[in-house]
Amino acid sequence: MLCGGHTGRRGDVSDVWRLDLAALCWEPMPGLPTAVQSHACCAVRGALVVLGGRNQGNPTSSVELLSKGEDAFVALPPLSCGALYNAAAFAVDESDSALGQVLLLGGTVVNASGMTNTPPSSSMQILDLATGVCTPQPHLRNAEYPFAAATLPDGRVVCAGGIDPQFVDWTAARVYGPPEQGVTEFTETVWTWRAMPSLNAARSMCCGCVMSDGRFAVLGGMSDGAMSSCEALSMAGGDGGHWDALPPMHEPRTSFACAAVAGCIIVAGGLCRNCAEIYDEALGRWFRLPCKLPHDDWLGAVGYSLI
Repeated sequence: MLCGGHTGRRGDVSDVWRLDLAALCWEPMPGLPTAVQSHACCAVRGALVVLGGRNQGNPTSSVELLSKGEDAFVALPPLSCGALYNAAAFAVDESDSALGQVLLLGGTVVNASGMTNTPPSSSMQILDLATGVCTPQPHLRNAEYPFAAATLPDGRVVCAGGIDPQFVDWTAARVYGPPEQGVTEFTETVWTWRAMPSLNAARSMCCGCVMSDGRFAVLGGMSDGAMSSCEALSMAGGDGGHWDALPPMHEPRTSFACAAVAGCIIVAGGLCRNCAEIYDEALGRWFRLPCKLPHDDWLGAVGYSLI
């Protein structure tokens, strides 16, 4: 699903669309209450959750939820941490909370006086959707945004790329999880961030997803211009992990949408792009999809989630 984003002609938009993979066509969904870009999205218990972002340049702390089968978004309590944009969001695997919980990573925050904390944030927080309360977690190794991030099948969180505090595109990669060794059944397992091998190319405004073989793919991004190159991190074995080059996309893309499904990676939109393409992992090839985005213009800074 694609929601909100920024277009060249209309500016920020509130449209929500779903891609029907069988028919390869975009279907309209209930729109957001307010046009928004640079927001975070994720699926929680089958519902689409949209968090923070910017409307006409104004950061917001809003949280909106669209339940399956409903015809409108419902406003949830706002983020207690304040306005936030350019963050990443993932559903927390739990069943005790009333509406579910979301893990928020990085981004740019706005302080109590309304001033933007211009350097990227290194915060990590768990949001309770029913109350809006954001509980701080161990910080990222560095402040950063906008980076590629994903959750691995075992629950670990992996991030790569982004912009460092000096606003330089960088190659750093890191994973949040339990210690690799030294844990016994009598030891409390404390999750921490640790460094992983660096990307082959510095990139920000990139996207990431987990492939069917467990590798973390980082696609496109920006570094002295839009990029089409892609690479994947393998963390199997005892070498600490390594990056392998993947075939480049047909189009350079930044601030776009991506999702991994059924042994494929689908990418759509991006700054100055309104087309979509798909990577077949088995064939190792990218194919253009015959379904341009349902806008008469490009769509970037878009929210997206696999539902």
